[in-house]
Amino acid sequence: MSLGKIRVSELVVVLSIFEVGSTTLFLMGAEAKQDAWLAMLIGATAGFLLLLLHLSIHRRDPQLDLFRLFRRYMGKYLGTFINILFVGYFTYEASRNLRDFGELTIMSLLNRTSLWIIILIVVLIIANLVRYGPEVFFMFCMILFPVMLIGYLVISVLIPATGLFHFEYMLPVLEFGLMPAVTSAIPEIVSFPFGQTVLFLVFYPLAMKGRNLPRAVIVTYIISALFLTVFNQLNIFVLGTELAPNMTLPLLETVQLIQLTQVFERTDALFTMVLYIGLGTKMAAFYLGAVIGLERITKISYKKWVLPLAILLYYLAFLSPNYTHHIEIGRGIAVNRWWPIFQIILPILLFLVMVIRRRKKA
Repeated sequence: MSLGKIRVSELVVVLSIFEVGSTTLFLMGAEAKQDAWLAMLIGATAGFLLLLLHLSIHRRDPQLDLFRLFRRYMGKYLGTFINILFVGYFTYEASRNLRDFGELTIMSLLNRTSLWIIILIVVLIIANLVRYGPEVFFMFCMILFPVMLIGYLVISVLIPATGLFHFEYMLPVLEFGLMPAVTSAIPEIVSFPFGQTVLFLVFYPLAMKGRNLPRAVIVTYIISALFLTVFNQLNIFVLGTELAPNMTLPLLETVQLIQLTQVFERTDALFTMVLYIGLGTKMAAFYLGAVIGLERITKISYKKWVLPLAILLYYLAFLSPNYTHHIEIGRGIAVNRWWPIFQIILPILLFLVMVIRRRKKA
């Protein structure tokens, strides 16, 4: 796997699609009600600090990816153990996106199709993409990005154009004070989606070196965070603070209300398409990160790990008996208790070890 083979523009496009990913499926910061926008901004700010931490780690040793960094600075045994944990984290996240993909398809398009068939088709398609490696994956995302961008722009224009937009649903601001927004943001919104950028420590060394990499990543992150904040608040503007938090897929319900006679009648199909792009990209990115990690641990080519991991992903996608349990495990337990270990604690520990060893060497 060659270093410097991915353009910075390709990297930031994948970062933007990855950040949006499956986030628009849910109402983030629902506990803050009309102040969900503030919870998103608080979460994005905390996630921005994590992003700066990741970029600082990369800047100190730009030739090494996440797995090689832990191996080098944590030692052979502890570093390998942490790498195995990260592979497990990336694999489970990919399996969750796979289940989301299947459930979304059944809810919106193919309600008579068996879930196992949909998930099987999806995992085979994504596995085939991952098999070709990072370069093909990043170039493929460059093709999909304009489609996703246009889809969301059309939706953002049609919602106010059809009279669904109610600004008064956002008032009063801070009705219950600042704490509901803070508790909604930390750790849930920080962990999902903003803390997930830890995955890109695997991809930064693959990008062409230059001073514009950190700047481009930071600008892309800020734009993506503002975009997510606006689209998250659209659920409140359309459905209100009582209805939106109780919807399984609030933005899909919002888009289904759009009706322009003889012009747009099935905008939910458009929204589903852009969600497919986000979900597929996010799943493929985690999948790719997991197989690269297995290559680093075992010294066996990542291509030989694609099929075994596909089988594991298919199995993990069915761990939850139903969608309600799937959401409860993901957003109720994993996001709040497990993922901060990988997104916050371990990167901080790695950074501190790097700083200490650098000072000792000096």
